[in-house]
Amino acid sequence: MSLTLADKVVYEEEIQKSRFIAKAAPVASEEEALAFLAENREPEATHNCYAYKIGLLYRFFDDGEPSGTAGRPILHAIEAQGLDRVAVLVVRYFGGVKLGAGGLVRAYGGVAAEALRRAPKVPLVERVGLAFLVPFAEVGRVYALLEARALKAEETYTPEGVRFALLLPEPERESFLRALLDVTRGQVALE
Repeated sequence: MSLTLADKVVYEEEIQKSRFIAKAAPVASEEEALAFLAENREPEATHNCYAYKIGLLYRFFDDGEPSGTAGRPILHAIEAQGLDRVAVLVVRYFGGVKLGAGGLVRAYGGVAAEALRRAPKVPLVERVGLAFLVPFAEVGRVYALLEARALKAEETYTPEGVRFALLLPEPERESFLRALLDVTRGQVALE
């Protein structure tokens, strides 16, 4: 089972007078990864290098460092810890000492790996979509069911009733459907 981060994490280390700051976060989509990177980049820094992995999709960027010395080691740090749906940004403030290609690989990969090691992790649970239509008379019971299970749903009103659409963890799908049929006395149309 894959893991992802439970929350954002920041780790900072000085290597040969250069300051490296790793920022990592869980992300659900490429758009979310790009938004995290845009919000956390530091324009005044010498380099803002990153990598992210979301399922089979991955990207990395060296931001002016020699090719393969920053983004790829950050991606390797993500993969080596069995993480998915994670974005990592490593910001470098140049301190005057050149590290060489090997030194850059060790610095970027090492700082990213240490940030990820320190981050709390959670199992990655696949979510499935579910949509259903409920007559108006049964809507109150559906609200109670959603509240009891701490689920949020999008609602659309139609002439026949209310259409609910939600995402829920795959293992909970069958038990939720049974409970939904019970509370609505079978008065539900699955889509």
